[in-house]
Amino acid sequence: MNLTGEQKRTIVAAWLGWTLDAFDFFLLTFLLKDIAKEFGVEVSAVAYALFLTLAMRFVGAFIFGRIGDKWGRKPALMLDILCYSIIGALAAFSPNLWVFLVLRALFGVAMGGEWGLGSSLAMESIPPQARGTVSGFLQCGYPSGFLLAAIVYGLIYGHTFGGYTVGWRAMFLLSVLPAFVVLFIRSSVPESPAFEASQAHEKPPLWATVAEHKGLVLYMVLLMLCFNLFSHGTQDLYPTFLQKQHNFDPATVSWITIVANLGAIAGGLAFGHWSEKIGRVRAITIASLIALPAIPLWAFGTTPVLLALGAFVMQIAVQGAWGVIPAHLNELSPSAARATIPAFVYQAGNFLASYNAPLQAKIAEGNGGDYGLALAVVAAAVAIAIVVVIWFSPERRGHVLTAH
Repeated sequence: MNLTGEQKRTIVAAWLGWTLDAFDFFLLTFLLKDIAKEFGVEVSAVAYALFLTLAMRFVGAFIFGRIGDKWGRKPALMLDILCYSIIGALAAFSPNLWVFLVLRALFGVAMGGEWGLGSSLAMESIPPQARGTVSGFLQCGYPSGFLLAAIVYGLIYGHTFGGYTVGWRAMFLLSVLPAFVVLFIRSSVPESPAFEASQAHEKPPLWATVAEHKGLVLYMVLLMLCFNLFSHGTQDLYPTFLQKQHNFDPATVSWITIVANLGAIAGGLAFGHWSEKIGRVRAITIASLIALPAIPLWAFGTTPVLLALGAFVMQIAVQGAWGVIPAHLNELSPSAARATIPAFVYQAGNFLASYNAPLQAKIAEGNGGDYGLALAVVAAAVAIAIVVVIWFSPERRGHVLTAH
């Protein structure tokens, strides 16, 4: 894969943005139990923060996508990263649950813009034959952020430094770190060549583009509903499952989650690369089917080692399927709105799937705290749904991407 220095820096910037975005999001998944304890509520009440974050990503995808299509992928990405860094850190100062929920909703708006901007900037800047491999690498930013959150949680949460014990509020202060990525993007990353070329042409209005491709856009939303249930249904409450159902300490929860995300990174890289050889649809199908035999160990294992093994295989499947998505959505999307439509359909699917965490928590609480059952039901149903839905997808591997 022969890439120029500018292309490599663009890919790294998009990956960093998504990694640190995911880091900010997944910090919360390790802290649900302790936030609930401080505010005197059930875990399911705090899980609404996950719901609001995911639901509001839909709004952010539209706002930042329009900025990216109008003024450029690069400045929109810089603005987006600054917003989610600052808002994420402000959650540390929440005086009550309601303020915390509002801040996490606003964080969702900012989080919603990053994926579409980063993926369009990268995909429009590289040769078509590199797209599958780069797609897998970019999507690995998500489990990389989860992995980073797990490492930080295991290393510092609950530990005392200089007489101060690190609690959940201090963890959220780490959310400001991604702001430094903006400096790298500003100095080292060029604008998308496709966007710059498009400035010489008049673009059709967004809604005219959507109306022209409404069947495809609706299909992409349905596909992303399934995909977001696949990822969030297997990830968001898994640390809580390990904490509450198995009573594991932070170190054990951390290393199991680290193992899971190592599987996710391996799956994303492998299936993104293979999709360039066997096609996007076949790669997604095979990855999704791998989830089914992983469920018994992943949800019903009785020891840390068995649970970690199950989580490793499960996340190979989940992020293996996801590793194909950045390339696939950009290839399917109309050229005139590529910064908007991939993010729009991704986050529209996210919006429809956003109630997953409170729903799974309530299923668990209604079955004597059996989080494993709630996780297994969603994972099995969604894996099968993806296998069915993806076979209706057009295959546009290698399609030339322009912005006009």
